[in-house]
Amino acid sequence: MSIRTRFAPSPTGFLHVGGIRTALFGWLLARQNGGQFVLRIEDTDKVREVEGSEQHIIESLKWLGLDWDEGPDKGGDHHPYRQSERLGIYKEWGQKLIDSGRAYADPYTPAQLEEFRNKAKQEKRPFLFRDHRPESPPAWDGSQPLRFKSEPKAYQWHDEVMGQLSTGPEVVDDFILIKSDGYPTYNFAHIVDDQLMGITHVIRSQEFLSSTPKFLNLYDALGIEWPKFATLPFVMGPDGKKKLSKRDGAKDILDYRREGYLPEALVSFLATLGWNDGTTQEVFTRDELIQKFKLDHVQKSGARFDEQRLLWMNGQIIRGMSIDELYEKIEQSDKGYWGHGRDADADYKKAVLGLVQDRLKFFAELDQLSEPFFAEPDENSVKELLISPPDKHLKGVPAEELSRILESVISKLEQSDFSEDDIRNRLNELLAELDTKPGVLFPVIRIAITGKSSSPEIFGTLRLLGKDKSLASLHRASALLDS
Repeated sequence: MSIRTRFAPSPTGFLHVGGIRTALFGWLLARQNGGQFVLRIEDTDKVREVEGSEQHIIESLKWLGLDWDEGPDKGGDHHPYRQSERLGIYKEWGQKLIDSGRAYADPYTPAQLEEFRNKAKQEKRPFLFRDHRPESPPAWDGSQPLRFKSEPKAYQWHDEVMGQLSTGPEVVDDFILIKSDGYPTYNFAHIVDDQLMGITHVIRSQEFLSSTPKFLNLYDALGIEWPKFATLPFVMGPDGKKKLSKRDGAKDILDYRREGYLPEALVSFLATLGWNDGTTQEVFTRDELIQKFKLDHVQKSGARFDEQRLLWMNGQIIRGMSIDELYEKIEQSDKGYWGHGRDADADYKKAVLGLVQDRLKFFAELDQLSEPFFAEPDENSVKELLISPPDKHLKGVPAEELSRILESVISKLEQSDFSEDDIRNRLNELLAELDTKPGVLFPVIRIAITGKSSSPEIFGTLRLLGKDKSLASLHRASALLDS
């Protein structure tokens, strides 16, 4: 059997981690088995549709490298791939159900339906539409909803993630197939489309689990063999207590691109939200994921969203890159990440990357980390940090002592050829001469030459800034202490 999976989002807003994880798992299963991955746009809820959402979905998937074999922009044997372009198909299938006695026109007004619901509530029983089926429904002409005539029964089925599941007949009810506006409901359209598109594995979120018995009843009514189901547990908020929401940090996936995260990190992070290969490995390449992914290794409970873990993964991948590769990634993503150094020489920028790479967690940090290499230190920051240092080793060191240290550093470095080894040797000599500690000497130098309390390692920073620029900054800092 050729495995065919699909990702079928609604264009009702941006994609966040939950939706993309569903797409990723379907993509991995298809790629692992030499199958096909289909993109289908379920745009039947015109009230909630957001302009530009479809393009956003396509752009998000492309950025993450989740390519599809058939879709609205590619075509395929089962076109069209937008549900709004398939209305005639749903009408034909609706008529099949009418002809077999398994669908009827719903004659009730919203007020009448509300009355039925209120009565059920007063009588403390669940509302079931099948208790109110009209005895002689009108012929369906499309002006009224078309409703499925269920045949309630108990169901047992296997879920590739959740295992063996079962329900009683009480959860199976009549539901709307096609609305009065001519658009189908999700409950109907996805079953028709999956059948016609040859989808073998339906992978979707836990929110649809309670509706599965209704879907099974419709499959049976249409004479369709059930596909394999894989229900993914929710992505939970950072506290692990509730489903992730925008309030908890469910950002637009493309926000991560704008902030300079790597698609490789997002893919690895999303894959390991609720799945692991049974080892301690945490960061995976796409090829490794394709090789190792298994639906039966997806956990049944919710996976906690931890953006700090994503940040760590991104940093790990950045640190594993060659400088040339990292430079090209940044240049291709957005040259604006350089900020102050945007127009600098490429070789110099690569040298800067060599110093900041170990501290860089995502590209949007680059301007802040690299600023000292492209701009003179801010005098106000230098003076403030020297007088009121955040570093515990400098607290309580009088200004006179700081001034003495700076003068000694200047004297020592004026004799240096400014190779990294020579700078290191001279400053280590100075530690002994001044009878001070690295936790005092090096922060003073760092503040003087960068205007910051933290920076890359001090010897390489001095070497890259060069003798003239470094000494000029040290002289300025010394003068600020004396003013």
